[in-house]
Amino acid sequence: MRKVPLLLATAIVSIATIASSATASDKATVQTFYDFLSNPGSKSHAQTFQSNVSKDWQSIGNYSGKNKTAGAFIGQLGFFAKLIPDLKWKVEEMIQAGDRVIVRGRASGTPKEPLFGVDSKGEGFTFMSIDIHTIKDGKIAKTYHVEDWVGALAQLKGK
Repeated sequence: MRKVPLLLATAIVSIATIASSATASDKATVQTFYDFLSNPGSKSHAQTFQSNVSKDWQSIGNYSGKNKTAGAFIGQLGFFAKLIPDLKWKVEEMIQAGDRVIVRGRASGTPKEPLFGVDSKGEGFTFMSIDIHTIKDGKIAKTYHVEDWVGALAQLKGK
């Protein structure tokens, strides 16, 4: 009779170990996304990002249906690297629920030129972002995201 509970306990520990390894691996994969956001001009970070997203990865920021591919996203970050050379995107909280990794982040930077038509006059911004990454086969398959760019622009305007 004692062998059954011991066998069950061993199985539970094995499953928990596998689950926590998958979680740690998925979170490390998602972290590469933020490492690239914080180093938007880095070719090595762009390559690491590209190796951690699926071939058909999509960045979904609204319901227009005009989602970004990995190539378009890398291009956008290249533009941000020139416009906001000190851009940083800090992960403040990362939670995994099944195949989803949810991240609350904080972006900051100081634009060298007008950002969305607003002259920063040397001022910087900081804002919150919320992202939901779907993991499939160990890679990020899609990313839903919301950023407070309106709040950033208000900071640049001095409001």
